[in-house]
Amino acid sequence: MKKKTVFVCAECGYNTQKWLGQCPSCSQWNTLHEEIQEKTPAVHQDLVFQQEQPRHLSNISSENSPRYQIKMAELDRVLGGGLVQGSLTLIGGEPGIGKSTLLLQMMNHLSSQKLKVFYISAEESLNQLKLRADRLGASQKSLFVLSETNLERIMDQTQKMSPHVLVVDSIQTIFSSELESAPGTVAQIRHCAARLMYLAKKNNISTILVGHVTKEGSLAGPRVLEHLVDTVLYFDNDASLSFRILRATKNRFGSTHEIGIFEMSEVGLLEIHNASEFFLSERAQNQVAGTAVVASIEGTRPFLVEIQSLVSASHLASPRRTALGIDPTRVSLLLAVLQKAVGVEFSTQDVYVNVAGGLKIQERAVDLGIMLSALSSFRNAPLQHNICVIGEVGLTGELRPVRSIESRIQEATKLGFTKCLIPLKNMKKLKTTNKIEVLGVSHIREAVEILF
Repeated sequence: MKKKTVFVCAECGYNTQKWLGQCPSCSQWNTLHEEIQEKTPAVHQDLVFQQEQPRHLSNISSENSPRYQIKMAELDRVLGGGLVQGSLTLIGGEPGIGKSTLLLQMMNHLSSQKLKVFYISAEESLNQLKLRADRLGASQKSLFVLSETNLERIMDQTQKMSPHVLVVDSIQTIFSSELESAPGTVAQIRHCAARLMYLAKKNNISTILVGHVTKEGSLAGPRVLEHLVDTVLYFDNDASLSFRILRATKNRFGSTHEIGIFEMSEVGLLEIHNASEFFLSERAQNQVAGTAVVASIEGTRPFLVEIQSLVSASHLASPRRTALGIDPTRVSLLLAVLQKAVGVEFSTQDVYVNVAGGLKIQERAVDLGIMLSALSSFRNAPLQHNICVIGEVGLTGELRPVRSIESRIQEATKLGFTKCLIPLKNMKKLKTTNKIEVLGVSHIREAVEILF
């Protein structure tokens, strides 16, 4: 029987009979690769769940799923309180950012609690793994390792050992002998991940898969992996920076967009418990024009960061608008609002905005800080060194209330700030405090009048 070939998108799994430059499904360019069309083998009968009868919803317990506490506060926070038994977790990140280091430390903590941990190293030899373990101080007796890339042998050894936690590093290098396609192809990744999911659910094994990230920042391989697993974690930031950010983009057992911050050292990844102090550690002690401290929240965690702006005269027909760590479109919009509401002419100025420390901020509660730092640089007039600004700004210049204002102000108070500028509507729900002076404003003009 002659085998047929198809072209499969490496990003979303879309397949077609002919090659196309752009994928019709996800609109990505040059992602279609030729593969041999194969019928995916049926999942083995021993991995199929036991058939259950329909049950009434009121008869089902609503208790939370049992978890394994990792004893790493940052990691436990991101996971929503620990590793859920029988869950399937996907960890992605760029090469060299510290995925294997984090997992080995995580497995060491779990094995120290008398949990049986099985670590599959599909990219490194056992000698290489031992060298890293010695450097990290991971030498627990209940931590078992295996260097293997064949899925069937991995599953056979896992069923014999019956571990509490299984780690596969990485899913792109695992292959099944039931398929003829090469490891890392869409068919192999989809099939191997599905088999491991059935194994995890049937035997109640907490399974962690490691996935590589492409240059665009998405997980290499089909996006069906993200829909298949229970939790998706990403390691953010440039590998050249000393700190790493672990971000949850999907979590069926906890909050999404929760972050954990780690610092890379010679002895592995160290947890950073006081993120605000860490990001403000390089802040200038003297008042400098073009800077503002804002209180942001990722998930449930508040932290303070410094927004830096540089405004200079432009000799170009279209002045530059550059933003690092913030959406550039949002920065252009805020500059237009500032020009309309305050009368500052930015159409002849180059504007550069940066979040100090390399952090990426997505929420809009930092709008006020962006606008005030840009105005400070334009007028060459520094803001007060001991003030923190919070607020989302609308198109007419009004300040909109933000969530979790109490925790933001508490974080600013803890770092020694004596004043806090917030939206006026947040003042109604704010408890009185004598530790910090809170100023409420309703429009960007009022904030400019107070601070300048």
